Amino acid sequence: MATALAELDLTCALADLAAGENWCRPKMDDSRALNITGGRHPVVEQALRAQSGAPFIANDCDLGDASDIWLLTGPNMAGKSTFLRQNALFSVLAQMGSFVPAREAHIGLVSQLFSRVGASDDLARGRSTFMVEMVETAALLNQADAHSLVILDEIGRGTATYDGLSIAWATLEHLHEVNGCRALFATHYHELTALSEKLTRVDNATVSVKGHDGEVIFLHEVRQGAADRSYGVQVAKLAGLPQSVVDRARTVLDALEKGDREGGSKREAFIDDLPLFAAPAPQAPTKAEPSAVEDRLKEILPDELTPKDALNLIYELKGLTK
Repeated sequence: MATALAELDLTCALADLAAGENWCRPKMDDSRALNITGGRHPVVEQALRAQSGAPFIANDCDLGDASDIWLLTGPNMAGKSTFLRQNALFSVLAQMGSFVPAREAHIGLVSQLFSRVGASDDLARGRSTFMVEMVETAALLNQADAHSLVILDEIGRGTATYDGLSIAWATLEHLHEVNGCRALFATHYHELTALSEKLTRVDNATVSVKGHDGEVIFLHEVRQGAADRSYGVQVAKLAGLPQSVVDRARTVLDALEKGDREGGSKREAFIDDLPLFAAPAPQAPTKAEPSAVEDRLKEILPDELTPKDALNLIYELKGLTK
């Protein structure tokens, strides 16, 4: 819980509460409910208000009854991490006796709150970023019980694709079958969405975006369903990558996706067809023959030219260019 509490700016939150701005007293009991209607992240909302006056898009969350786990997909920058953290904050605020920034809230007992978000290393102890991620994941898998709340953001992204996907897949199954806890699980591994058909208490959710002319518009609305893609190249463009890099990334992405559609065995063939690999090796540039202008310039002694000679020379050189 310390991680979640450290994130909460109590000054902003209590100022909002004192003003009576859409905070509610949550219903509390010993159930496993986490039912939030119109929830908002108090710190992000305050930051938006101070910086641009833009409204915070409120979202609902419903865990603990028919659905224990929401598998959340969608692009970077769309609001997945904010959604995870705000629901973790609601559980902390409610159990400390506070109001929560939502229209309605029913929050059952949370015995432990586990948070696996962000990317950091611990090099002084010989731990890479991925190792820290795995240590934190191991802690929550070994300790979470049926009344715990777990938020996980991007498990398995620090290693090879198939390694990471396998770890994320097994982690989700363990949370469902062994821990039996409530969890919000954000991922870019769209393959995991297939588990909602196998695991009865897993539901797919996604953060809505709208694509237009190759651009991406973030709607910040969480709804049921799975994302169709991650829009990573569009986000990279928004971050300021050179246009040549963005164009090249789109070319490679199209080829890789085409290879997947045609079958994994054909991926290498499609990669071989990319312009970088199909183009012949660059040849050393051939030295051009000197032009008539260059030959004439080599004969000139500038210090010996009179003003009239220089003017005539300009006309002569101009004539040679024709």
